[in-house]
Amino acid sequence: MTDTPKPVSLANDPLAPYFIAPGWQVGGLLFLSGQASIGPDGSIVGIGDFDAQLAQTFANIETVLAAAGSDLSRVVKVTIYLTDMGNFPKILEARQRYFTAPYPADTTVEVKGLALPELMVEIDVIATAPAA
Repeated sequence: MTDTPKPVSLANDPLAPYFIAPGWQVGGLLFLSGQASIGPDGSIVGIGDFDAQLAQTFANIETVLAAAGSDLSRVVKVTIYLTDMGNFPKILEARQRYFTAPYPADTTVEVKGLALPELMVEIDVIATAPAA
């Protein structure tokens, strides 16, 4: 196994205009960039709708993990950025929907804003990579 960093690439990368890599594999770990409710065409999905934004955010996480040969079952750490902590109960529901016990380590914080003003949630993850 090598520790040489290897970028995760997507055929249609909605983050490319922002000069952000979707993620990096370093040894047996994957480090994903923060994922938000940006659709494959680069548009924001679910403006004003937290549930729609959360679903698109997890779909994006799944896409990047799949591009690296991984999946949600391999996520060991999540960091969740919310613009309104009032949505925290929906995060608890999402943890049960997208993960199983033992659940990933987690940090959830409220922030004043995200990269684009319409975004309500952003999530970055660390996952294990499959053996090469």
